[in-house]
Amino acid sequence: MKTTSTASLQYLAPGQARPVYVASTGGADAALNISAEFEQRTMPVEDARQLVPAASLEREGFALVHAPLKGRDFYALDSFKAAYEAEISDIVLAASGAREALVFDHTLRSDSPALRAAHEIRETASVIHNDYTDASAEKRLRDLVGDEAAEAKLARRFAIINLWRSIGPLVEGSPLACCDAATIDSADLVASERRAEERVGELELVTWNPAHRWYYFPAMTAEEGLLIKTFDSAQDGRARRSIHTAFDNPLAPQDAAPRESMESRLLVFY
Repeated sequence: MKTTSTASLQYLAPGQARPVYVASTGGADAALNISAEFEQRTMPVEDARQLVPAASLEREGFALVHAPLKGRDFYALDSFKAAYEAEISDIVLAASGAREALVFDHTLRSDSPALRAAHEIRETASVIHNDYTDASAEKRLRDLVGDEAAEAKLARRFAIINLWRSIGPLVEGSPLACCDAATIDSADLVASERRAEERVGELELVTWNPAHRWYYFPAMTAEEGLLIKTFDSAQDGRARRSIHTAFDNPLAPQDAAPRESMESRLLVFY
């Protein structure tokens, strides 16, 4: 069965003023709100399950891990939040080689207006982006641990890693694509303002580069987690970020179930 897809991906059109992204608050009408123009580029999206060696956080900037769902209802996350955060901390520490982790965010998403309305969750992120700039990653660290503790943390390597997963059926119609970090040029990345109710920060939008190589993991199950490195303070040649986006998969069956997903964000310290 064919698993390498071809997708129309949304890149930031070049030559614009600083974009502003306004985060939605969830619900049936939740939608991307970005003051910028985008252009569609048709790109191959290869089957990451076929990579040998397997994709890794240090090389490509993303990796697939075993992360069993254990029959939990993630729409009632508060009832088991502490136990779940301990589990995913162990998973991310094992995959990254870090010595300490701090879970600081969980975001639920769906491409179904009905599910968004029922659970007051957000839309899929269907433009190419990375969650942090160098400046906003440091600011997020300071916001979470305070300036004094941050100074000690900043003396060593730290990173931000997302664990993205299905919380429903197989992910078929709106999977997540990640770009091999080795194919990203710093000139492709455009620092953009991110506004949310609770804070103002920065993310990175991305202009087209024909060198980009895109991958996805077909038919991800609830027993799997996709780790995405969104920042790494190390500047020694290893992957520092993997830009990513949801995409409409033309290989998905017409009766594919809506995507239901959750990403958790972790600060990790080495």
